Amino acid sequence: MPKKYSLELANVADLKQLPGHWKGSSMGNTDMDQKDSYEDTTGEPGGVISTVSSSMNPLQPPDPSSDEPFTTYFDSKIPIPEDEKQSCFSFRKLWAFTGPGFLMSIAYLDPGNIESDLQSGAVAGFKLLWVLMLATLIGLLLQRLAARLGVVTGLHLAEVCNRQYHKVPRIILWLMVELAIIGSDMQEVIGSAIAINLLSMGKIPLWGGVLITIADTFVFLFLDKYGLRKLEAFFGFLITIMALTFGYEYITVRPNQQKLLQGLFVPYCQDCGTPQLEQAVGIVGAVIMPHNMYLHSALVKSRQVNRANKREVQEANKYFFLESCIALFVSFIINIFVVTVFAEAFYQKNNTDVSAVCANASSPHSSLFPNDSRPLEVDIYKGGAVLGCYFGPAALYIWAIGILAAGQSSTMTGTYSGQFVMEGFLNLRWSRFARVLLTRSIAITPTLLVAIFQDVEHLTGMNDFLNVLMSLQLPFALIPVLTFTSLPSVMHDFANGLFWKVGGGILILLICSINMYFVVAYVMSLHHMALYIGAAVLSIIYLSFVAYLSWLCLIALGASFLACGSRHHLSPELSLLHTVDMDTLVAR
Repeated sequence: MPKKYSLELANVADLKQLPGHWKGSSMGNTDMDQKDSYEDTTGEPGGVISTVSSSMNPLQPPDPSSDEPFTTYFDSKIPIPEDEKQSCFSFRKLWAFTGPGFLMSIAYLDPGNIESDLQSGAVAGFKLLWVLMLATLIGLLLQRLAARLGVVTGLHLAEVCNRQYHKVPRIILWLMVELAIIGSDMQEVIGSAIAINLLSMGKIPLWGGVLITIADTFVFLFLDKYGLRKLEAFFGFLITIMALTFGYEYITVRPNQQKLLQGLFVPYCQDCGTPQLEQAVGIVGAVIMPHNMYLHSALVKSRQVNRANKREVQEANKYFFLESCIALFVSFIINIFVVTVFAEAFYQKNNTDVSAVCANASSPHSSLFPNDSRPLEVDIYKGGAVLGCYFGPAALYIWAIGILAAGQSSTMTGTYSGQFVMEGFLNLRWSRFARVLLTRSIAITPTLLVAIFQDVEHLTGMNDFLNVLMSLQLPFALIPVLTFTSLPSVMHDFANGLFWKVGGGILILLICSINMYFVVAYVMSLHHMALYIGAAVLSIIYLSFVAYLSWLCLIALGASFLACGSRHHLSPELSLLHTVDMDTLVAR
């Protein structure tokens, strides 16, 4: 073995044998402490070999000689109360940890999810409720990985990606994640604009609604200025509005409870065809959002957790997971409200049925439904109109309020995601206002152009394209989070075990396969040869990059034979170094 590699291996071996692994004073919970602990400690040229990136030392921070310090988005962190009794559970501690999970859960309630819910109910009735429950459970397990990465390392997913991948893959990964955030943001802007249009009875045009949604940028900045806790309370208020509004629709329609329970716990879809299958795929794609992994791994950094203390890290992981369970249960109940309302009232309805009811109710939206026998097709706009026709104007307005709450809460969490991704991948030191303005402008501009030059049909039709766009980005969040949480040298005692490695890999493969089916089905529905050829070329490039990330992930999971004699033949445990006790290293 070359001398250089021998020295590097010896250095890593020494690091792995350091005493008091969780007790070093330099493993504190501040970002500056972390910055110091990530300095190159080998003292040898070449540093430590990385199986992922050789362009920098593992987890190396920005150049310390820079005039500007490396900072995180959170100016202050929320303290966790001490528990003198050392009990296994404390409501006070759960309350202190409550917040990040609910912000994360808003992605499960965005207008894209609401539209998927109502279409599921209208197309398949109660039959796909078990798919929604299964997708939510899978989402919970994946969010657990993202949260653990942030808690254990003190870095969010974008920061770890920035420190581990080569420059070109890193830039491509950043662009893909930005596309996912922009696509999600556009859906949320569309939802808010439609809600404003419905509330104003069409007096405020869709493009006007798009412009009004710019105001949420200033609401976000205003609330963020007064502290994270107040911002979390505001999001809790918006979730409460969604629960009350969609709960009102549920009570008004009174779905069949027996069918509801059967749909939840009997994983079967009787007499289902292609439309129902595509809807089931759409549910999975709408629930599991790529940018949400980056968001959740960053939000958990907002609590004061001493990562030098293993017990505190275990405790933080436990309470964050409990909070995520509660938050996603609330979002699941709200999603059930929407699915069952449309399953009970509009399943197997056709346009003639709805058109007649709307005409009798003198609804201004009766022209939306042609007088023919085709099955009813609904979206968040038509959904509100048809509720107004069947259950009165109050149902329409309350529906619109719920959609507005979903859109506004989602745009602000999407803005948060944009901040973390930019900060992590690019280490931009822009002001918050500049970063928010940039991400919001990119999302609003194309939506505004469509709203000005097209009607509501085209605006809601964009959701299909945006769902496809976000489905394509899923591997760029799921593969990295599995890669890094499986490395013992990053996660130490909290690294994924065999069950999570195998189970996580199977889940990610399943999710990506389902979403690729959704993408192929969408492209085939376009019926244009030029689009087929373009999609084929892009697919080759896309799959090549996914294969590259998957290759690195498999090496990290222990499949070292895939390294094929390259530098990646080193053990995955050597690819990343967690924080180490600098005083111990100096003494050594």
